[in-house]
Amino acid sequence: MRNIFKNLTALFVIGLMSFKIHASENYPQIEIVTTSGTIVIELDRNRAPKSVENFLNYVESGLYIGTIFHRVIPGFVIQTGGYNVDLSEIETLPEIINESGNGLKNQRMSLGMARTNEPHSASSQFYINLNDNFSLDPMPTRWGYAVFGDVIGGFSVVDGIASNATQSTKGFQDVPVAPIIILEVNRID
Repeated sequence: MRNIFKNLTALFVIGLMSFKIHASENYPQIEIVTTSGTIVIELDRNRAPKSVENFLNYVESGLYIGTIFHRVIPGFVIQTGGYNVDLSEIETLPEIINESGNGLKNQRMSLGMARTNEPHSASSQFYINLNDNFSLDPMPTRWGYAVFGDVIGGFSVVDGIASNATQSTKGFQDVPVAPIIILEVNRID
């Protein structure tokens, strides 16, 4: 009986270890260090594999470093990943397919892919929802905006970014007066 218990315990521990490895591969965590503080996000590779892979490509290439939060709308979203401090566009990778029908919702502190009116136009830009923005979710007659992760740390940093004064400049609206810059982006799992 003792051997059976030991064997079951060993199998349970091995199973937990493999689950943890499996979970981190499917739910990578990223630390975004900004001039306003650090935000930690967890991505959902199970439900948004193309969006997560795209995001990780930008992280690993270093293309997000030096970008600014160029769109800050209190009560709606903060958006980044596309422009440098002088509002010049960053180098982008090919656009990806829209994964908005994946079951993830545009709820407070979820992370979504920004895009144009063309459904499959997302590339580098992403946003963090400041409220439940279910109007961004897909509907039977139209595509939505693909959610691919959640903020899991630095909630006050996100809300702090949202409270910055904004201006219209160089053809952009809702740009923070004092630039909020991404200094580092690191995978932490």
